[in-house]
Amino acid sequence: MDHFLYKDGALHAEDVAISEIAAAVGTPFYVYSAATLTRHFQLFDAALEGTDHLVCFAIKSNSNLAVLKLLGNLGAGMDVVSGGEYRRARAAGIPGERIVFSGVGKTREEITLALTGGVRQFNVESEPELRAISEIASALGVVAPIALRVNPDVDAKTHEKIATGKSENKFGIPIAKARAVYAEAAKLSGIAVVGVDVHIGSQLTELAPFEAAFTKVRDLTLALREDGHDIRRLDLGGGLGIPYTRSNEAPPLPTEYGAMIKRVLGDLGCEIEIEPGRLISGNAGLMVSSVIYVKEGEGRDFLILDAAMNDLVRPSMYGAHHDIVPVVEPAAGTEPAAFDIVGPVCETGDTFAKGRNMTPLASGDLVAFRSAGAYGAVMSSEYNSRPLIPEVLVEGDHFAVIRQRPSFEEMLSRDSIPVWL
Repeated sequence: MDHFLYKDGALHAEDVAISEIAAAVGTPFYVYSAATLTRHFQLFDAALEGTDHLVCFAIKSNSNLAVLKLLGNLGAGMDVVSGGEYRRARAAGIPGERIVFSGVGKTREEITLALTGGVRQFNVESEPELRAISEIASALGVVAPIALRVNPDVDAKTHEKIATGKSENKFGIPIAKARAVYAEAAKLSGIAVVGVDVHIGSQLTELAPFEAAFTKVRDLTLALREDGHDIRRLDLGGGLGIPYTRSNEAPPLPTEYGAMIKRVLGDLGCEIEIEPGRLISGNAGLMVSSVIYVKEGEGRDFLILDAAMNDLVRPSMYGAHHDIVPVVEPAAGTEPAAFDIVGPVCETGDTFAKGRNMTPLASGDLVAFRSAGAYGAVMSSEYNSRPLIPEVLVEGDHFAVIRQRPSFEEMLSRDSIPVWL
């Protein structure tokens, strides 16, 4: 469920007309619904009610400070995968004890940053990383809480570029090797083993892969306790998918996900951490764009938009589907026509959809890309020297720009010409 609905024939974000925002900030832009973000976080929190738990928002899905602040005020922790994301979490007011540091390539500078600024735990992905954390923590005179990320070799049945739990993926320590690495961790200075971490991928639409991975984590937890380790925390990652189309096929609900976690792991007495990103922010955002031209081609027609692959790269990178709807509700009985929906970037890959049935549109008309709140603005770039587009947050009947569109002068000022030129 989201809070983007037609009212009196016009698409609204909560109680604000999309056309009103477009008139104020120009197109293209992202817009997020505070009510949807709140509702989706609270669904996860409620799904784990009755267990000791922390819902950590995966910042990589949407890193805007206003979004992080909103979720942090609700009690969310944060899952970060870089020093920059760590700084964003702290800038949004998230205390270190609610920040989990994940990622396969943490640098010594990033490890130092988190140890000096405060961190809930490091999710360790390799033996060299474990040893680096030990060295740095010992030198600082502190103890680093860690969970080893284990790779359970479970097929998440998702896109190959966002599957992370198979043996050929770069993530985690093979689960068959985990007991030996935990034994090493227990001997290292500056290290406190607190738990086990697992994450098998993103946009999962079935619970079976989760359950297979969590069952392996359960068995490992029991074995590690037999080895003398105080395993008191299980980090189960994120990955629960969202419906990108308005079909009747929907991924499992957070309530079903939570019930499965309790059934498989509930008797271990462990604190549960989960790290949803997409399901909290995905359907909480739209990207809004204007039609530049309607072009008649050879055997196909094109809607050429002012948004491009640099603004929303998911269709080009993953072949991802986003529902694209007119901001003005089509009149009843309006016959759709098929269009290729494209942007102005000089690449054929700058295509959002092919043969998509759309109500006939004209230059200047507005369209909205649904389910664009996750992996949209965070993955955007200035390719073709196109400025990053604004982000807007709506709450009820008012809105605020939470990231401005930079001017061309600001873009150019970041470059410098050597004196010899």
